[in-house]
Amino acid sequence: MSMFEQPLNNDHLFASDQTFTNPFQIDDVQIFDVETMRELLAHELSDLSVVDLALALHHAPPGAVRLMQRALPAEDRPRLQAKLRQPAPEWEVRARERRLLDALFWELTYWKTPDWYEDLTEGEQLHPGIFRRLRPDLRNSVVLDVGAGSGRATLDALRQGARAVYAIDPSPGLLRILNHKIEARHLRDRITPLQGRFDALPLKADTVDVTLSCAAFTVEDEAKARVALSEMRRVTRTGGLVVLIWPRPQDLRWLAQQGFQHVAVPVQGEMKVYYRSLATALRIAERFYGRNQEVKRYLMQHRQPMIPFSLLGMHPPHDYCWVRVEK
Repeated sequence: MSMFEQPLNNDHLFASDQTFTNPFQIDDVQIFDVETMRELLAHELSDLSVVDLALALHHAPPGAVRLMQRALPAEDRPRLQAKLRQPAPEWEVRARERRLLDALFWELTYWKTPDWYEDLTEGEQLHPGIFRRLRPDLRNSVVLDVGAGSGRATLDALRQGARAVYAIDPSPGLLRILNHKIEARHLRDRITPLQGRFDALPLKADTVDVTLSCAAFTVEDEAKARVALSEMRRVTRTGGLVVLIWPRPQDLRWLAQQGFQHVAVPVQGEMKVYYRSLATALRIAERFYGRNQEVKRYLMQHRQPMIPFSLLGMHPPHDYCWVRVEK
């Protein structure tokens, strides 16, 4: 998942291998709007040529083909249409289709099956020491949560005394879940959900005291990371903080070069993911970690709805980076 597609909750960028079992079909790409598909073509699908896309869409419904045509640059559309009219070996069509769907797995999860993603992340509890340490800066502050997803960090900020939170995410499905939580907890006057992306935050300059992002900001593309960081600084008042919770270990050096301080909260024992039930854990393991046989074996052996982060190939959520904004 790209930084500009956030969930943008990108906890699973930390996985060392691609372990998911992909249930999506080519019809499912119709869930995206044209603007989002343009972003996907620029990032998640950037390795696919027009020929690859045409082969992947060989059995797609007309709506999916029209979406791709509108999202592609005008000069590429005739070539896509011409390639679609040409016969192709079935094995080649299926191979390109699977490649496209695997590249879109996380985005399709956020957009089409957000409830699955909510179940997946529900047990990935951040180390409580992270927000305890951030409490002095969050108390009575206006906060921005970029890549808010279904609101994990948003709600934690409120628990630490934030006065108000803007929660920004590109996925309508995840924002819908967040809206349900807002209504259930009567927080409409304190949380403002907005659809948006890192590269164009829908807020005016100097709007918030603290901008945070939980497992959503990455440095896969340095140029885009600089744009995202510039946007976060723009909307944060002078003297405020930009905080990146649960950063990828491979990004720490780049973040240090941008002035960020890294804080790792001490951990006693091994951090684990806790699901609501063994049935939920097994269902999630089959979908998201189906190619990691050790996960299911561990669950069946221990008969408890918990999995060590290390077994999932994930860096446990016990650290953050911060920088104070100067203009």
